[in-house]
Amino acid sequence: MRVPFTKMHGIGNDFIVVDGLVPNAPTPAQLQPHLVDVGHRRFGVGFDQFLFVHPSNVADFAMPIFNPDGSEAEMCGNGIRAFAKYVFDHGYTKKTMLTVETLGGIKTLELQTEAGKVSSVTVDMGEPGLDRTDIGMIGEIGPVLNEVLEVNHEPIRITGVSMGNPHVAFFTDEATESEINAVGPALENHPRFPRRTNVHLVEVLGQSELKILTWERGAGRTLACGTGACACLVAANLNGRTGRHALCHLPGGDLFIRWDEADDHVYMSGPATEVFRGEIEL
Repeated sequence: MRVPFTKMHGIGNDFIVVDGLVPNAPTPAQLQPHLVDVGHRRFGVGFDQFLFVHPSNVADFAMPIFNPDGSEAEMCGNGIRAFAKYVFDHGYTKKTMLTVETLGGIKTLELQTEAGKVSSVTVDMGEPGLDRTDIGMIGEIGPVLNEVLEVNHEPIRITGVSMGNPHVAFFTDEATESEINAVGPALENHPRFPRRTNVHLVEVLGQSELKILTWERGAGRTLACGTGACACLVAANLNGRTGRHALCHLPGGDLFIRWDEADDHVYMSGPATEVFRGEIEL
């Protein structure tokens, strides 16, 4: 089976996009068993997430999402911007306000275009989930706010936020690769998170500026995480470290995140890029 695909990225968070709207397109269930091989950085194409363009009965489109370990993800903030660019640039819609169905809920997107192509996307990520149950953490019901958790035999303070998928942020004076690579996998697979979690190391640069390093559930170290940037801004605000908006610096680029007081929704703005097209032979 030969499967056409498009390689895309959102500030370095990279994706394989497979078009499920063309005739005789494979289904996500047919492709899922092959994703570990396809996602390998040396023996496959490589990706942080696999996105499938799918019709929806409740939104303009649906976006099934898979990690390189084959697991299904609820939501991907950088991915949904790439998804929006794909459906607009490839002629499936000319709407600049879109709705996309995900396992993390229906998301509303505003597309900015230049010369007939999408240049940037603002995503209404909805209200953040602030209860322990929202991030799938074992313990008493209530928010996880600056809570002490032992990781690698050392206590760290974590704040949990769901953006349709689970995130844990911990703050440091200097965000380093060595720290995220040590704490990330241990916290992702901590016994208190039976369904695992995304992990973010956050350095506050100012009242409206953050540096973020990410360890993604099912993908490992990535250059960016859109839902994670949203969660980190919320966590920083709840801990009194920032206001309700921030420019977030990630290794792959920048995102602007705003937690609106009027509707309590989080809004994420950033670019998306198409890299190349090819075929996978399965």
